[in-house]
Amino acid sequence: MEQLLSHLNAAYNLARWLTRNDTDAEDVVQEAYLRALKHFRSFHGSDSRPWLLAIVRNTFYTWLPQNRAPQRQVPFDEEIHIAEEDHPNPEALLLQKANNQVVRQAIEELPAEFREVIVLRELEGLSYKQIADVTEIPVGTVMSRLARARKRLEQSLSQSREQREKPPSHTSVVEEPFEVVRAR
Repeated sequence: MEQLLSHLNAAYNLARWLTRNDTDAEDVVQEAYLRALKHFRSFHGSDSRPWLLAIVRNTFYTWLPQNRAPQRQVPFDEEIHIAEEDHPNPEALLLQKANNQVVRQAIEELPAEFREVIVLRELEGLSYKQIADVTEIPVGTVMSRLARARKRLEQSLSQSREQREKPPSHTSVVEEPFEVVRAR
């Protein structure tokens, strides 16, 4: 039982990324833990983390159609800038916070099948094999989804950077020479 509690943060993190909402993530994690406790005797492995994350994932996909209408995925368009200073100034901290929000938004806007593998690999540090076990897909599919997800992130972040670097368009007033008309 303590094994499961030690992975509560990872379970919540995955659920939060999948649901895109704190309250919904809490509901999914609660339901997942109930399922995990109910079936804990069937666990026969050494690492309970992938097993629990698989339950969280499956709980999310069971929860989703019951709690949300299908959503259209919106492409994301932002990029990270990392402050190079050891002690960033307030402006750099503000930019870093904005960039973190941009990346968070970008990940949240990925389709669920890409979002889950990115979160499991990049944020939770699972191996390809563990991700394959959690998602119940072949390792090759995990690798393909990761590559496609990373490509989408790269494209969106590049587009965002281009939009931010594009100079604002100013309307300029063109002064026409005026003609002097003399009265006769």
